[in-house]
Amino acid sequence: MNLANAITLSRFPILFVIVLLLYAPFPGSRMLSFILYLVSGFSDWLDGYIARRSGLVSNFGKFMDALSDKILVLGLLVTFLTLKIVPAYYLFPVLLIFGREFFVTGIRLVAISRNVVIAAEKSGKIKTIFQMVSVGAFICSEAIAFDLHLFLPNTWLICVPYLAAAFYYFGYTLFVVGTVCSIESGIRYTVKYRWLFSAP
Repeated sequence: MNLANAITLSRFPILFVIVLLLYAPFPGSRMLSFILYLVSGFSDWLDGYIARRSGLVSNFGKFMDALSDKILVLGLLVTFLTLKIVPAYYLFPVLLIFGREFFVTGIRLVAISRNVVIAAEKSGKIKTIFQMVSVGAFICSEAIAFDLHLFLPNTWLICVPYLAAAFYYFGYTLFVVGTVCSIESGIRYTVKYRWLFSAP
């Protein structure tokens, strides 16, 4: 286990801590969850940087890096639905995203069984960025709505609901774009690697 892979795997326990903080009733919990989400996003860059600088790039690292991003995003989207941070109709696009991620992961596993490593496509990276920023915006909206008053003078409190709404609708817009990119990316993977479905 090298340092880059350890940082990658750290995003799994971070997810559970973020979820617990979103459920927690104490003041500042949402702000802490947002800070921790930023830490997880930084770790996504840091593990790749360390792997490249140290010559530790590996197929395991590439696979786990992509998998940890998927689990982080999907786990938080399910949490948003459970806590009603997002409305119930988000369930349909979330299921689309789940289906796409499991399907592409399945393609990767089939490819690995044939000693072929499928690198992340540019379209897949773009949809991941949209989804991760969207999730961050939703958590930021919650942090502003519930915890920003702890740091602001009373005269500024009137701005809190407007600022929270701005981040919510920013997250909503990116979520829609990310969902479209997710579907397009899944189709792209299917067409490009369709030979795997008929290979012996």
